[in-house]
Amino acid sequence: MAFPRTLIARIMVLIALLLAIGQFSALKIFDYFEREPRAKAAALQAVTVVNYTRASLLASHEDRRIALLSELSGREGVRIYAADLLEVVEPLPDDPFIRLVAEKITENLGAETLVTINHLGVPGLWISFNIGQDDYWVVIPRFQVERPFPWQWLGWVALVAMLSLLGAYVIAARINLPLRFLVNAADRIRQGEQPPRLPEEGAEEMREVLRTFNEMSEALTRLDSERTLLLAGVSHDLRTPLARLRLSVEMLPAELGESLRNGMIQDIADMDNIINQFLDFVRGVEGEPAQMVDLNALIRSLADRHTRSGRSIQLNLSPTYLVSLRPLAMHRLIGNLIDNAFAYGNGKVAIITKITAGNMVVSIMDNGPGIPASHMERLLRPFERMDSARGNEGGSGLGLAIADRIARLHKGKLELFNRPQGGLEARLTLPL
Repeated sequence: MAFPRTLIARIMVLIALLLAIGQFSALKIFDYFEREPRAKAAALQAVTVVNYTRASLLASHEDRRIALLSELSGREGVRIYAADLLEVVEPLPDDPFIRLVAEKITENLGAETLVTINHLGVPGLWISFNIGQDDYWVVIPRFQVERPFPWQWLGWVALVAMLSLLGAYVIAARINLPLRFLVNAADRIRQGEQPPRLPEEGAEEMREVLRTFNEMSEALTRLDSERTLLLAGVSHDLRTPLARLRLSVEMLPAELGESLRNGMIQDIADMDNIINQFLDFVRGVEGEPAQMVDLNALIRSLADRHTRSGRSIQLNLSPTYLVSLRPLAMHRLIGNLIDNAFAYGNGKVAIITKITAGNMVVSIMDNGPGIPASHMERLLRPFERMDSARGNEGGSGLGLAIADRIARLHKGKLELFNRPQGGLEARLTLPL
């Protein structure tokens, strides 16, 4: 059986174990310290019965003893038998209480007294005594000597255990609640959202954790705001010099060479594309309202745009439902994935859509070299690139980060897979 993984379950299991160990230990301690007084009382009762029986027999005439034995037998469950010296007396069982009772009886009646249990197939505590040359057995019912196990205690123990576990559950739930808030807030930060400030309540250690988390969250927000402001400022300020530079290149004399001029124009276009990615990353898409969109139609419009520029995209689009999306954001997401596939995919791109398990799945596949599996998740972070594995195309490392941010904004998921036949698959999963 595996140990529970949740905090509440672990606390409940540990408390249940502690209760069981505590109850068992208390029972053993009680039994140990209560055993000797109980054995003394049982032995005193047995000695009293034996002495009473001996005194009665001694006071009677020898001719009346057999009749008196019959008369005494059966009173209070006590029975009296004549003993035979040839009888085989079995040793006492390995029961600490019975042995202690027998020890106390022999201390009172003498070392020659025999004590046994269930002699001759008759249940009870058998104690020997003699009158002159005659030997006798007094048989006392065991229930008068041994106290039966108090089964009603089990009910009380179970009730106490249930109440204790209920209290433990309440305590564990109160401890777990701030941790649940903490997990939810951390998950929102992971998805690029700003969670509300967590209430700093509870034990001192928990308040310290929540206070530290709130400070960390606020510091991350400030850092993100400063980075956004820096990127926006730099990107905006570079636009005008790039425009002037491109105009100057267009006006260069033809004798410098068409290839040189086209190369410079392409470099300027690459820089302008990087600036556009910076601005896309800075602006975000959170403010755009959601609409019911035909995702297949959006994909076809993007494919037509690439077809007009001489690129070919193979489409395999299954019938789908209208989905609640932010159309401009989704246009940017799928557009980034298509651009990425053409940049690294040897000019062959395929797009497949399908509905499975209540999700809309869009797969954009290329025939490029793929990427190492250990770098899949890292490439979804801002400014991460894998130039050594996917060529050395120009880019800022923001395309996949923007796509991942938009996917998470739609409660979806963007994943990268290496295809068995070669190439990379960017798989977008959106809930319907």
